Amino acid sequence: MGILFYLLILFAKIIEVSLMTLRIVFITRGERKIGALVAFVEVTLWIFIVTFVMNDLMADPFKAVFYALGFAIGNYLGSVLEEKIGIGLSQVQIIVKKEHGPLLAKELRDEQYAVTVVHGEGRNLERNILFMYVKRKRVKHLLEIVKEKQENAVITVMDTKPLYGGYGIRK
Repeated sequence: MGILFYLLILFAKIIEVSLMTLRIVFITRGERKIGALVAFVEVTLWIFIVTFVMNDLMADPFKAVFYALGFAIGNYLGSVLEEKIGIGLSQVQIIVKKEHGPLLAKELRDEQYAVTVVHGEGRNLERNILFMYVKRKRVKHLLEIVKEKQENAVITVMDTKPLYGGYGIRK
């Protein structure tokens, strides 16, 4: 078999596994219809690849090597793609000193982020906790703003299931 044949196996497997990663993300983020469509393409591609690789595999073990390499690279690439696409929402919590909370909330609202401010108590000081549900594509921008304005803020980011209602995130 020529190198072109092995590269075909490699690239087809990379595409198939990247689709698998995206399918899982779509389904877990509540995008079931898109996930089902991706699953159809993914499994169709998988059937062709496996048939191709399994045909006389013992005589040509390099097929398995390129198949496995494609699987590994596909997992990596799929996770990179998922991060770039940024499907879904994240819940962001920012804890700051009480006197900094209102100003930071105003600055974030000026940037079109919906912010809910809650009173909290730390060990020695009163705190404000800013809660937000943010489209994952905008989380990086949000964190840049917060780090610039409040260098001592405690920030947590958690992925969340689809949400209904709320400013700028209605589904």
